[in-house]
Amino acid sequence: MAQTKRKRQTKHRGNAAGVVESRGRTGRKPTTAEKSPEGRAKAKTTQVKGNRYDRPPTWSGAFYRAMAAAVLMLLISLFLIKKPGQAIAIFPIVLVLYVPISFYTDQWLYRRRQRNKARGGEKKAPG
Repeated sequence: MAQTKRKRQTKHRGNAAGVVESRGRTGRKPTTAEKSPEGRAKAKTTQVKGNRYDRPPTWSGAFYRAMAAAVLMLLISLFLIKKPGQAIAIFPIVLVLYVPISFYTDQWLYRRRQRNKARGGEKKAPG
C-alpha cells in the first residue's frame, strides 16, 4: 500500500560534499550592544535579575511558596508524629497561616527595594 502522508522536509540539507548547512539566523538582528560579549552578558543579567525583583508580589506566588512549605512540614510531621491523622490535620492549618505570612513578607521586601531604588541608594541586588 502506498504511503498517504508526505514525509516532512528537514530544516537543513547536505551539500555535494556531504556537509550539512543550517539555515542561519531567522530572528531579529542583534543590536550593536548585544553583539559584544560584555553587552550580551549585561543584557541577560539585567533582563533576568532586574525583572524578578522589580515585579510586585502576587497571592498566587505566595500560595505556591506556602504550598511547598506546607508539604515539607507535612513530611516532617509524618516522620515525627506517629499518627498520620494528626500530621495530615496540621497541613491545612499550616497552609492557611503561611500564605499571608509569605505574601506580606514579599510585599515588605518589594516596598523596601522600591524605596531604596527611588533614593538611588541601591547597593547590591539581593540574591
